[in-house]
Amino acid sequence: MVARREIARFWSLESLHLVSSDGGTEPSALVDDNGSEEDFSYEDLCQASPRYLQPGGEQLAINELISDGNVVCAEALWDHVTMDDQELGFKAGDVIQVLEASNKDWWWGRSEDKEAWFPASFVRLRVNQEELSENSSSTPSEEQDEEASQSRHRHCENKQQMRTNVIREIMDTERVYIKHLRDICEGYIRQCRKHTAMFTVAQLATIFGNIEDIYKFQRKFLKDLEKQYNKEEPHLSEIGSCFLQHQEGFAIYSEYCNNHPGACLELANLMKQGKYRHFFEACRLLQQMIDIAIDGFLLTPVQKICKYPLQLAELLKYTTQEHSDYSSIKAAYEAMKNVACLINERKRKLESIDKIARWQVSIVGWEGLDILDRSSELIHSGELTRITKQGKSQQRMFFLFDHQLVSCKKDLLRRDILYYKGRLDMDDMELVDLEDGRDKDCNLSVKNAFKLVSRTTDEVHLFCAKKQEDKARWLQACADERRRVQEDQELGMEISENQKKLAMLNAQKAGHGKSKGYGGCPVAPPHQGLHPIHQRHVTVPTSVPQQQVFGLAEPKRKPSFFWHTFNRLTPFRK
Repeated sequence: MVARREIARFWSLESLHLVSSDGGTEPSALVDDNGSEEDFSYEDLCQASPRYLQPGGEQLAINELISDGNVVCAEALWDHVTMDDQELGFKAGDVIQVLEASNKDWWWGRSEDKEAWFPASFVRLRVNQEELSENSSSTPSEEQDEEASQSRHRHCENKQQMRTNVIREIMDTERVYIKHLRDICEGYIRQCRKHTAMFTVAQLATIFGNIEDIYKFQRKFLKDLEKQYNKEEPHLSEIGSCFLQHQEGFAIYSEYCNNHPGACLELANLMKQGKYRHFFEACRLLQQMIDIAIDGFLLTPVQKICKYPLQLAELLKYTTQEHSDYSSIKAAYEAMKNVACLINERKRKLESIDKIARWQVSIVGWEGLDILDRSSELIHSGELTRITKQGKSQQRMFFLFDHQLVSCKKDLLRRDILYYKGRLDMDDMELVDLEDGRDKDCNLSVKNAFKLVSRTTDEVHLFCAKKQEDKARWLQACADERRRVQEDQELGMEISENQKKLAMLNAQKAGHGKSKGYGGCPVAPPHQGLHPIHQRHVTVPTSVPQQQVFGLAEPKRKPSFFWHTFNRLTPFRK
């Protein structure tokens, strides 16, 4: 069945639909480092029905499979953190069963016995949608040796076909990705540089980052993949060595992902002016690019680097240990997983700064620098008793962030109101665990206690927890704080000043209506009412999830509303 074999490719196939001025399709070509053009044939990709090459084609394929009673699974590219019961939360790598894909932005799915909406752009469809039935079959008896032998032969053939499917997906999506990068470089950057009155060098560096370096790197990577690709028998291809050979080169993605939030902000500011909106749209049409806005194209490198470990994991699953490429694929999977984990960790940190900013705004009498000036993550919080130099006990709420510990006092009447009381620099503190008994520094009997000692002034800060387990949590949290600070320094995990300022500005204006930010990720408005098939779900999210970091949603478009019928949901087109 063509739809089953090709379903993972449909996710990227619509990007191949390039229409020339005479209505025909335009073949793609890549320019190598020597300036010559290297033609790539997309015939294999385009053998499926032409409707799958149209925008939304993958939705048709998925819904066909689902309506035929097949199970369609997708894997999460990155975390989806949500506080909305109508949305499905998951972590990077989780498997989600797709139950409905009528909406291009939001799909209905199941994970861990919960059904809800989830953003389609956060997942990658699996190439092989069905597990082998032989995996669950019982061990054959002696009388069934012949049948068992035939079954093993079929199993081997099926596994070879499944490995072929994954190899082809990797090759096909890599070619499509190169086409995206070329369109960005030739369609946008080249035109922008011609209009010096509209763009400064600094603006272009902010918007596009090092994407030209990524394009150059990916061309070399694809060339090596093509050399290792066995067109006649794809399952025999040995591509693991290519990933290992270029392992260090993938580090350039870190710079791009670090720059991307700033790119989104700069682009959003420009898009407020009509001349820039018209300019970027003219660039897209001139390059004959698909109907995706520039912010969607600039997101593709972030999506791509997170997709590699999922592809390699599926390839490893269908590569036998006897295969000559097994050890290389396994090592490549681990290497690319580490790269993707770093990016996902950065995304998670950037998501948390909005919550931290709102927390600070809620604190009465805040003094000194904003918490985001030095911190980007809340590690632990809870009540502790602080013992002063005079031996007095102070009940306080403490919030441990990376680099600093903030203390607050609860209001006597309204316990949800907190008053700022000070903070400690954790970079200057040494943690000391205390045994129950008399402490020599304070000359007091203590229980469940620990202290923080300043390395520069030798000042001692003594704390007592109510229970032994509470103390253990604080000790572990302090150790985690030091470890995370060190990891952030080693990995270069920094939050841009613009992103910090924007988070504080949004928090301060949260009670006054609109919040400023990247237009592609608005604050979710009230959900629209809907009555879907079989009454399985109640509403469709009307906005993209609030991933303000990478703008992980489809380009800015109007929300899709649906008319309900007895048989299906039909998209209401703009």
